Amino acid sequence: MTTTSPQGRTELLRADGSPVRVLVVDDELSITELLSMALRYEGWQIRSAGDGQGALQTAREFRPDAVVLDMMLPDMDGLAVLGRLRRELPDVPVLFLTAKDAVEDRIAGLTAGGDDYVTKPFSLEEVVARLRGLIRRSGAVDRRSDSVLVVGDLTLDEDSHEVFRGGDSIHLTATEFELLRFLMRNPRRVLSKAQILDRVWSYDFGGQANVVELYISYLRRKIDAGREPMIHTRRGAGYLIKPAA
Repeated sequence: MTTTSPQGRTELLRADGSPVRVLVVDDELSITELLSMALRYEGWQIRSAGDGQGALQTAREFRPDAVVLDMMLPDMDGLAVLGRLRRELPDVPVLFLTAKDAVEDRIAGLTAGGDDYVTKPFSLEEVVARLRGLIRRSGAVDRRSDSVLVVGDLTLDEDSHEVFRGGDSIHLTATEFELLRFLMRNPRRVLSKAQILDRVWSYDFGGQANVVELYISYLRRKIDAGREPMIHTRRGAGYLIKPAA
């Protein structure tokens, strides 16, 4: 089941109408806090743990619909946690996080029963998107969905990645699509460059903040060209999207 929140974002719900539950396991507090914040923004209930024993105990009590699991933990590795987790929650989907990017590490995680794999540094949007896919495929939520965001005469379908303004199809690159989705999930809200970098690019993106200005300009050419503008700049504060006047 999905609903659209007052802020315009689409929220996955369990089949009984309660919020999706996700367990985040990582020994780096900054990462668990960052992920927990991003996932709560989706309307989900979040619990976190910093080691394997804590993860297993929390999973027993919380009964999550999905687990984000770091491969390297202080008391046991992620594969050991996964093995014990599977004995109690055999169907819960698991998304591995790891700093390792070797092919053999990915194969080991997936072979052991992990459902997906993301390497650090990662994009928050990518983690959210992959979790959405895992949760939907697991059957933990009603598969009926209404994933269309609407602001004025602009529509964005989060599933098909189709974008229309006034009935005209607009082709966007993957990054342009993620940027527009973030703006449309927060209509009339001023979003700072730092917020946009955190959500659209890697959480520790090392480039210049002017990449945001560049991609805003790309979006304007496609969304606003020849039309009343929807994307606006608040000098010194950030950017927002709102229906055309």
